[in-house]
Amino acid sequence: MHLVYADEAGNVFDHPEWTALGRSGDMITEIWDDELIPLPEGATLVSLPGTRAIGWNGEAESMQPLDGPYNAVGALLPQGFTRLLLPGYVKKDKSQMLPLFGYTAVVWKDGQFYVAAKRSDDPEPWNPRNCDPRELGIGVERLLQTYPDNRLYRHLSKCALEYECLTASNTFLSRLEGAVPVSFSCNAGCYGCISEQPDDSGFPAPQTRMNFKPNVDEIVQVMLEHLKTPESIISFGQGCEGEPSTQAKLIIDSIRRVRERTSIGYININTNAGLTDHIRGIVDAGLDLMRVSTISALDEHYNAYYKPRGYSLANVEKSLTYASGKGVYTSINYLVFPGVTDREEEIEAMLGFAKRTGLKLIQLRNLNIDPEGYLQLVPKPQGDVYGMKRMIEIFEAELPDVVIGSYTHVPPLRASK
Repeated sequence: MHLVYADEAGNVFDHPEWTALGRSGDMITEIWDDELIPLPEGATLVSLPGTRAIGWNGEAESMQPLDGPYNAVGALLPQGFTRLLLPGYVKKDKSQMLPLFGYTAVVWKDGQFYVAAKRSDDPEPWNPRNCDPRELGIGVERLLQTYPDNRLYRHLSKCALEYECLTASNTFLSRLEGAVPVSFSCNAGCYGCISEQPDDSGFPAPQTRMNFKPNVDEIVQVMLEHLKTPESIISFGQGCEGEPSTQAKLIIDSIRRVRERTSIGYININTNAGLTDHIRGIVDAGLDLMRVSTISALDEHYNAYYKPRGYSLANVEKSLTYASGKGVYTSINYLVFPGVTDREEEIEAMLGFAKRTGLKLIQLRNLNIDPEGYLQLVPKPQGDVYGMKRMIEIFEAELPDVVIGSYTHVPPLRASK
């Protein structure tokens, strides 16, 4: 398997003699054949700016950075695939932060690109090629004309057309999981927040956070327009907003009004679940699905990344337990990173968390982050590092009633009715 690298113009090459290496945490490591799959459709190769690719120089019998005006290359995976290793690289300037993407090790082998990844869900529903730009444009125009005073549709049109957000696009295409953002504020200060970063963070937020508070009429219009098929999902809590449960009254009133009109489809919230009393009210109003974002079931790690304001990981657990007990189909949006998530202590903590809260689904999401910045933030490893592939196998064996996937699913029992 050959080392892959790029020149300053973005042209990608494979080294005819050097072997590709990957990275787990801050350790450069060998890539095994059973960790590789062909580059998935919808994946993107990107140059890591300000880096040097590291490979195995067989002639010198050592790992070395590649000299010259070249950068390391990584792959950005589509929905449905979990990264097993990062690219092998070293920064030319350690103070330079990489853009917020989930870089995956890529190699050249047998005449094609391979990535260190595992398919964890069906990628087809969220394949970008299924979002036809012409059809999307027609859908945007239709809903903007139908609801000319609805600020949410104007906001989501930018998310769909400029940021190419698939969830926002679904809102205009009337399919799958649609978006209904409601909050411009948040009760956490996530290190890797994609919609708001402090000026001294070292990296810009790739999206713009919404800057207005929608009213119930606007929210209900979006929800009713989307909830027209049994499999449809409408979701509070998007990348373009803060924490939705900070607007609990808006959400509760909207859910009640919608459920007075229709019982079709599913109402979901993507949340950090820290505001337990607010979550209880939302659940009791008629919530169907809840996806809770987390990066760890260990307090020190969780707090370092989320920087929670006025809540703790214990509140998150209480919220999940309450929702599960009320029949809500609960899942976690598990932000995973090779060399950290697959540590022995992290795995043990997450197994206990999943069992205590009655989780139905673990959605594995590749953490979009600058690796060096993240590794400086989190605790040092306390035990063995098992590897991402082994971690997934452990979850599957120890949590037989929990689905291991990549995105929100329609609950199987209700879907069969």
